[in-house]
Amino acid sequence: MATIASEQTIPAAETPKRAFRLAPWAISYLQAAPLIAILGFFFILPIAMIAVVSFWDYDFAGLYPDFLTMNYTDTIGSWVTWKTYLNTLKFTVVVWALTLFIGFWVAYFLAFHIRRTSTQMILFLVCTVPFMTSNIIRMISWIPVLGRNGLVNSALVEMGIVPQPVEWLLYSDFAVVLAMVHLYTLFMVTPIFNTLMRIDRSLFEAARDAGASGWQVLWNVIIPLAKPGMAIGTIFVVTLVMADFSTVQVMSGGQSASVALMMKNQMSLLQYPAAAANAVVLLVVVLMMVAAILRVVDIRKEL
Repeated sequence: MATIASEQTIPAAETPKRAFRLAPWAISYLQAAPLIAILGFFFILPIAMIAVVSFWDYDFAGLYPDFLTMNYTDTIGSWVTWKTYLNTLKFTVVVWALTLFIGFWVAYFLAFHIRRTSTQMILFLVCTVPFMTSNIIRMISWIPVLGRNGLVNSALVEMGIVPQPVEWLLYSDFAVVLAMVHLYTLFMVTPIFNTLMRIDRSLFEAARDAGASGWQVLWNVIIPLAKPGMAIGTIFVVTLVMADFSTVQVMSGGQSASVALMMKNQMSLLQYPAAAANAVVLLVVVLMMVAAILRVVDIRKEL
């Protein structure tokens, strides 16, 4: 009788499945992909389009895709453009100096003379109240104050300080600078205040123990440590002033000019390639100014 040996089936060796894993650099790119897409669509693409259009040809009838350097040669080779840039840089330097001076002392008062944090926040929010209205409204509100029959001139005449209203208070470079300082000072206060709040207060005590006076503490301790905030505020103010056209147009009464106002006038005349060339030149100038600021002050600690 044949015996049938029962065969034991041996399962085939299972090959282990390797988990699909992305490289660390690929994970980083995937995490950054949404931000890259947003910046690419809303920031890089518009700038690229402006750069492309700046080489196009145009006339009163329309735009013609081409590759011409005429717009740049007309922009850079015109003395009107150079004069306009110098005027814009003049506004930028004056407004920057005034906003830096005012912004630093406001931030210094909030950071070191107000002890309670709740009071600091309340006063800081009070500084932001004007920003709840439009820039145009805040700018135009200076007209009844500085006008020939405005509050300032009326008070000066009634007190006998001047025999007749002062003409240069409104529709002048003074009015432009005053309105810009009013509009942009908070952009200097905020980063400086944030920097001052991070300073270790024990440094002041160490400086006083070493015999430093109040002004020496301010000059040798506070100001050097506040430089990153000053640099960030400077970048904000410089870029805003360089790109401002409405304040120059309204507060100067059309008697002064800026690069942004020149571009606005070119676009109103349908000279889009010329305006695009001006925009590219202005962007390069602003980037050079920002690069110079970053070479002087390292702001990575504040970012």
